[in-house]
Amino acid sequence: PPPPLEDGEEDLGALGVPLDAVVKVWSVHSTPHFSLPWQRRRQERSSGSGFVIDHSRRIVLTNAHCVEWHAQVKLQRRGSDTKHLAKVLSVGWECDLAVVTVEDDEFWEGLQAVQLSSKIPHLEDDVLCVGFPVGGDTISVTSGVISRIEVTTYTQASAELLGIQIDAAINGGNSGGPAFNRDGECVGVAFQSMGAEEAENIGYIIPTAVVTHFLNDLRKHGKYTGFPTLGVEIQRMENATLRESYGMATKQKGVLVCRVLPTASSAQVLKAGDVLLEFDGEKIGNDGTVRFRKHERVMYTWLVAQKFYGEEAKLTVLRQGEQMELTIESLAAEAPLVPIHLFNKPKPGPSYFIVAGLVFTALSEPYLESEYGAEWEHKAPVEMVKWATQEHAEAADQQLVLLTQVLAHELTMGYESLENLRLLSVGQDQVQNLRQAMDLINACKDGFLRLGLQHNLRLILKAEALTQATQEVLEKHGIPAAASPDLR
Repeated sequence: PPPPLEDGEEDLGALGVPLDAVVKVWSVHSTPHFSLPWQRRRQERSSGSGFVIDHSRRIVLTNAHCVEWHAQVKLQRRGSDTKHLAKVLSVGWECDLAVVTVEDDEFWEGLQAVQLSSKIPHLEDDVLCVGFPVGGDTISVTSGVISRIEVTTYTQASAELLGIQIDAAINGGNSGGPAFNRDGECVGVAFQSMGAEEAENIGYIIPTAVVTHFLNDLRKHGKYTGFPTLGVEIQRMENATLRESYGMATKQKGVLVCRVLPTASSAQVLKAGDVLLEFDGEKIGNDGTVRFRKHERVMYTWLVAQKFYGEEAKLTVLRQGEQMELTIESLAAEAPLVPIHLFNKPKPGPSYFIVAGLVFTALSEPYLESEYGAEWEHKAPVEMVKWATQEHAEAADQQLVLLTQVLAHELTMGYESLENLRLLSVGQDQVQNLRQAMDLINACKDGFLRLGLQHNLRLILKAEALTQATQEVLEKHGIPAAASPDLR
């Protein structure tokens, strides 16, 4: 029998969930300043939740956004006054998960691990969210039920993955905390909620299916590689005439491939105009969904996301009225033209180089957000929004090189108004990416340096004066180096 409770001690054991496995995550974030890429913004502090999933390997699971751009991470146990220094082992940005560890033995004494449930819960199942949300310092337990299960957008990196909607309150600080079922097993990880102005009592948790994919990915590849996508844009085929015109039989169902991204692994096998009927033997409906469980359907993208990079995938398509079996030999990630985040680079953060006061960087969504705010899709120039939302990279190394601003110097007088313009050419050469643009500019030693910008604008400087001018600009504006570490 459990030891008798002392006076004033609460009997939380009756809840049947391992509350002691839940820890508070304290982070200090040092975010790069994407508009001034040689410096960082002011440090910010945040707190979230996490929980132990493997005691022998000493692994704590939390959300990626709890530790993004971290300068320091500390973990604190429930009922303890000590914060222990932690180390981030690996982060999955798309699925908003991270694993961290603590080296201090004292932290692990008597700490229990949470059992991950192998099943996806059913609607109306009870769920208990545990964490350290805003509004107090101690642990908090909120309860609710599973409201719906479907493919949802993960705000962290705009990935489309399976998500579970619950009606238990999820507030800031709950992020990374576990959601338990009646048996005390973890069915998911709290990660985002809908704002009070949009809806009431809508919180989202990451199902264990996504968590185990993330953990298996780490075991398989030794690092996080991600959740595969087909790299196609599709159209629903709910119109009967549309189906008929592509030669589909009355019983056949599928979706129309409108566009295949040039860098996608499916580019070798799929063509625009194909009708995708099945993925790995699972039939796809006219609305793009596949059978998930009895009376439940989810988007077909979830089938693709459950695979791993490097695996093969089998597709059944209808091409010009003929049914074909196709195989993608090895799934690989497509290259983004305008990256959603800059964490995957060998040296995370923005790249830049400076020539005589001209600041060049590669266009990315964090840059757009830094320049135009969170509403950049409405405030940024139309062509930039188009590049970010509709266009795709033609080659794996393609980047959009941007002249972000002209720092004051007598060499660049009269060019001050040129800012946020795309660099298209250096001399006679077309610009492919940031490094190539830098090499082309550095190779120009005499005569004129001729830069072709968007809107047919020209920027011309004397080549021999560049080196001297660059040094003067760096000194004048207090910039440590003429290029980011990855371009030096």
